[in-house]
Amino acid sequence: MALIHYSPPNSQAIAQQPNARTVGRKYQSLIVMLIVTLTLGGGIGSRLAYLQLVKGEQNRQLADNNRIRLIPRQPERGKILDREGRILAGSRLSYAVFLWPIANREGEWRPIVQRLSKILNIPEEDIRSRLEQAGYTSPSLLRIARGISPAQVTALAEFSQELKGVQVEAEAVRNYPNGDLAAHVLGYTGEMSDEDLERYRDQGYRLGDVIGQMGVESAFEPQLRGEWGGQQVEVDGMGRVLRVLGEKPARAGQDVHLTIDLNVQRAAEIALGDRKGAVVAIDPRNGAVLAMVSRPAFDPNLFSTHITDEQWQQLQSLNYPFVNRALQGYPPASTFKIVTTAAAIESGSYSPNTVLPTYPFVEVGGIQFWDWNRAGFGPLDFTGAMAWSSDTFFYQTALRMGGENLIQWTRRFGFGQKTGIEIASEESPGLVPDEAWKLENLNEPWYVGDTVNMSIGQGYMQATPLQVAVMFAVTANGGYLVKPHLLRDNVEARNWREPINISPETMRILQEGLREVITSGTGKALNVTTLPEPSGKSGTAEDPPRLSHAWFGAYAPTNNPEIVVVAFAENSGGGGGKVAAPIARQVLEAYFNGTIPTQQAQQESVTSD
Repeated sequence: MALIHYSPPNSQAIAQQPNARTVGRKYQSLIVMLIVTLTLGGGIGSRLAYLQLVKGEQNRQLADNNRIRLIPRQPERGKILDREGRILAGSRLSYAVFLWPIANREGEWRPIVQRLSKILNIPEEDIRSRLEQAGYTSPSLLRIARGISPAQVTALAEFSQELKGVQVEAEAVRNYPNGDLAAHVLGYTGEMSDEDLERYRDQGYRLGDVIGQMGVESAFEPQLRGEWGGQQVEVDGMGRVLRVLGEKPARAGQDVHLTIDLNVQRAAEIALGDRKGAVVAIDPRNGAVLAMVSRPAFDPNLFSTHITDEQWQQLQSLNYPFVNRALQGYPPASTFKIVTTAAAIESGSYSPNTVLPTYPFVEVGGIQFWDWNRAGFGPLDFTGAMAWSSDTFFYQTALRMGGENLIQWTRRFGFGQKTGIEIASEESPGLVPDEAWKLENLNEPWYVGDTVNMSIGQGYMQATPLQVAVMFAVTANGGYLVKPHLLRDNVEARNWREPINISPETMRILQEGLREVITSGTGKALNVTTLPEPSGKSGTAEDPPRLSHAWFGAYAPTNNPEIVVVAFAENSGGGGGKVAAPIARQVLEAYFNGTIPTQQAQQESVTSD
């Protein structure tokens, strides 16, 4: 500011007095400066007041978001255990990569995403998509990779100065210690898809969560899942934690105990080997599933982290490895003669002591329906017909009793509906064809030939290996349907028994016939000293133009059955007594003797149905 000097008035000063028009000009600059200063000061002050008073809460929130990080803590998933407490599915430690979206502006993420893409072998677009889905202002950590290798952990550490907002965390991932053993029972876990997230968001799931995708992992997801925890921490500009503001511990999921017996399961897996097909073992007294095998299979560990394109293509080459063949429908073939026998006697069409001649073929409507040996077996009663699996014997019973009686008893044995097992979403109900079904689906009436075909488990009839196991359980336990179940503590299923209302005399014929199959018929492969008197039935299902399917069902001991085993070999060729019976025998030997086979069951050198 200019200094003003004062002097007393004198003549000289008066003589030098300025013109009136110039008075005050020397103070103009001072006045302007004062006005500008006041104006600017008032503006800045009012802006500060606005930011502090009006927008204060919002700006404090923004500041907090830039220094407070929410670190989610994933709960450890509950274990899946066999009936003896042995681990079928557990957890192992692994490393995952998380992003903190709010740490950078959208443009600042571009070079970071490029670097991450190269290190993690993830397309840039996938990482950007995840960031956009979470939102660039999200203060929560976002997982973009799981199960990264030690080399990737090292690379991320080396480039950490360039990777602001990137964090590597240890976490528990699903581990299946037995590889592909029981894969279709256990299922697998995987990160939620967009569709999954939309479906389960109201149940507390979030982007990046892991969920059971099939089998027990899916059926018991609520119990296995656990509850997320987390930390709220304050961080510095580099994302380093300064202090913990709050913490909620994660709650581990519940363990699930199954009815599966690991040793019986392993024996069934080995016995079936690399054949396509299935093996089911249940307790006929209560429906507990002791083993369930489906081949081809997959290793669920592949999905616990990131499955590569090469691994996925290898799986796709295995002929539908995710299909649980134990729960899919096939023609049950001659195993179904249990139902035909019951229907023929219980309908009153035949007495239990009936003897019928058998022939090379029976002609119906100009069509020849052949016996499997192309010759017939001479006169047979019901037990003999069961032992030798004579087709022409059962053709004759079907012609007299008619389709309605056969269909009625088929449904009584539980066919045509789901069994009630917990993994019901993967189970087929099978098919019990009747005239209404045929008219609706084929626009044809029901013919006598349809009844004849159905009497030997062929034609349109479809049954799952699990349903066939339930049928054998009815004969083993004296006439009761049971509900197959996988959960050891499923009290409702364990106690559920429904009588099919079959007479003791008919039950006696069935039980004697199935025992005779082993002692003198098509099931001699099980007539060994290593087993306590088994009973069973073979079956060979035609599937033109492909090779036939092979079936064998058995239970033991005959007088007090503890286990039912059904072996099914899809398009294997050969008869059930030749191909499937040795598989069932190895599973029974594992159950009774604790002997685990060292190689898949070898075919018997016999000719059989």
